[in-house]
Amino acid sequence: MTSLNDRIAEFIADRLPNDEAAVELLCLDHNGTYVLPFLCRRVGDSWLNFATGEQIEAEVAGWRRRER
Repeated sequence: MTSLNDRIAEFIADRLPNDEAAVELLCLDHNGTYVLPFLCRRVGDSWLNFATGEQIEAEVAGWRRRER
């Protein structure tokens, strides 16, 4: 089983991406970590689904850049 630290190490957690950059999100809840199955973007203080613009209501632990 992958530890939380190992999982987070695969993502950037010490800074935010540029606004509008397409990124994959690693999220955290009471069950552990999970990667959202769609690209997201950061706009101001919010994370949004890149395709739909819907706001992400999850605790984001990290992100990594992915091509669209």
